[in-house]
Amino acid sequence: MFVSALRSGGGASRQVLRLVLQGRATPLFGNALWQEYEDLLGRDVWTSATTPQERRQVLAALAQAGRWVTVYYGWRPNLPDEGDNHLIELAVAGNAQAIVTYNVRDLARGELTWPYLPILTPAQYLEQQP
Repeated sequence: MFVSALRSGGGASRQVLRLVLQGRATPLFGNALWQEYEDLLGRDVWTSATTPQERRQVLAALAQAGRWVTVYYGWRPNLPDEGDNHLIELAVAGNAQAIVTYNVRDLARGELTWPYLPILTPAQYLEQQP
């Protein structure tokens, strides 16, 4: 969602990012997710909608707006992509209200499930906001 929020001038991802930067939503961060975000800065996935400096500034603002969570217990929900397991573990450890992602299908297919942890697209998340 971080990439899609910065690649275009509008859309649901950008609106969720705005909520975060306005202090109306709080993202959770852990080691694995933060390393992914930092790695994304160096990948060739960006458009000319933002500059490298602007992307670093947004990431710094996200760090200030978010809450760092230490994951002490690895649940291993056994998602189709092993690299996604840390997202569920972070959400459970941080008592998240939802996981907001475009990867809803894969994140909902784990062997372990948490019925009270919705996995939502950015648009679905925005629909639930007051």
